[in-house]
Amino acid sequence: MNVTGKVVVVTGGAEGIGQALCERFAKEGAKAVVVADRNVEGAKQVAKRIGGHAVPCDVERENDIINLVDTTERDIGPIALFCSNAGIGHFGEDPHDASSALDEAWKHGWAVNVMAHVYAARALLPRMTAGGGGYFLNTVSAAGLLNQIGSAVYSTTKHAAIGFAENLAITHADRGIRVSILCPQAVDTAMLRAGGPGAQHVDGVLTPDAVADAAIRGLAEERFLILPHPQVLEYVRRKGDDYERWIAGMIRFRHRLSAASR
Repeated sequence: MNVTGKVVVVTGGAEGIGQALCERFAKEGAKAVVVADRNVEGAKQVAKRIGGHAVPCDVERENDIINLVDTTERDIGPIALFCSNAGIGHFGEDPHDASSALDEAWKHGWAVNVMAHVYAARALLPRMTAGGGGYFLNTVSAAGLLNQIGSAVYSTTKHAAIGFAENLAITHADRGIRVSILCPQAVDTAMLRAGGPGAQHVDGVLTPDAVADAAIRGLAEERFLILPHPQVLEYVRRKGDDYERWIAGMIRFRHRLSAASR
């Protein structure tokens, strides 16, 4: 997919990867970039800088996503690319106890990291199908392919997000729907700096701009799996080749992270 001349929506567009995506889509010549975020002032600032449009949106609320889609298509035009990028990563867990997160943390993580993707598809699939097709770019995480040491909620919800994207791609390909998942490892954003265990001890922290570059390349090739960190592919292969060995290796990695964070 080439975004030139297209209407693009990015949730979580006020900062981090979302902001970088908005800036890159504008640079690539998108007809319009809609910056959607619950941080309204942040969204307005990004939109003003790139000549885009800001729309308030809390992706945890389905009605907000419906309003985002309705407003964009009414005021600007049909959405060609919807980037379901908003996500959360900190849930007040004990990193040494996978069962420690409270029910509210699980509900919040599920709503933002999974159901927001479902809501976007629910709102847009009928419109995109009627118009001959469309594209979803869902920002997930390498944690959805591998795991996230110290956060069972993050890892579990990101795994679920990939499962939904796979099903979306398989079910709707014949009706012109294309899907990509953007799965970076560590990225220099507020989420990383807020720090989970060993957050600064990962192999290769990318800038949001580098992740946006990878997204553009992946969209151009219409690849389902977009990996800004190429080493993640090798990790996934190792996991598939020998699950027991991979689990043992992750246990050793957890021990190293725990030692480094002391």
